[in-house]
Amino acid sequence: MIQLEILSQDGSVLSGENKKHLSDTVLFYEGEYVPGNRIRISVETPGFYVISLEDTLGEEFVYFSSPVFEFNIPFEEARLSYNPRSFSGTRHLLHARPADSEEIGRTRNLARNVYDCHEDHSVFPHASANVETRGESVFAARNAIDGVICSWVHGNYPFGSWGINRRADAEWRLDFGRTIEADTLILTTRADFPHDSYWTEALVEFADNAGTVTDSMILKLKKTGDGQCFPLSGKTFSSLTLRNLKKADDESPFPALVQAEVIGRNMISGN
Repeated sequence: MIQLEILSQDGSVLSGENKKHLSDTVLFYEGEYVPGNRIRISVETPGFYVISLEDTLGEEFVYFSSPVFEFNIPFEEARLSYNPRSFSGTRHLLHARPADSEEIGRTRNLARNVYDCHEDHSVFPHASANVETRGESVFAARNAIDGVICSWVHGNYPFGSWGINRRADAEWRLDFGRTIEADTLILTTRADFPHDSYWTEALVEFADNAGTVTDSMILKLKKTGDGQCFPLSGKTFSSLTLRNLKKADDESPFPALVQAEVIGRNMISGN
């Protein structure tokens, strides 16, 4: 069972009449979103699902670690990192379904989750950081896993990135909520030169479900807006952290991460 609902700020249900089509649960909401609205997805069991909360953002393959996920509709400054057409208008179509065995077993980018958010950490992958420049949405940790890779400018959609506000001890973490097996890590750093700087080196640490670091690698990075690939050779882990970021010796104080991709597969069977 999957239940989709639109909630008001006080938690009352504005729309919750779900329809079924094969394995899909579908909700059509006719109304304009207002501040405080949120989307709630309830599932019978934790596991792998495919969700679409906004048609301009599309479907996403995600892992539920608990049976309820709530997504706050972004407004004002929080909307700047999304497509300007997202969550607008008065006709909204949402759907969700359990992922099938082929989708669960497929080699894919396991880092991507356009619906990642600060407020709810029950759906994975989930990105977090110890700093986000001025707390602005266009520099949030989630931008590095939203699937949008435009590295040549900084700012509003589609140019969001993870910004570090000049912090020498900046760290970015990616949690998967389960154990994965990974072949390749791809990092795309921002290349709005000469406004931007870049990192020449980074440490990536891999941890298990208990948070214990099990392995690490030193990454050598270049001055480029292209994706930089690092082989992981089938490492198994539940989270990774980028730290010890060494900035290039140049005049700009603004290195940033546009996207992190982890190509691999799931280690557990599913729903």
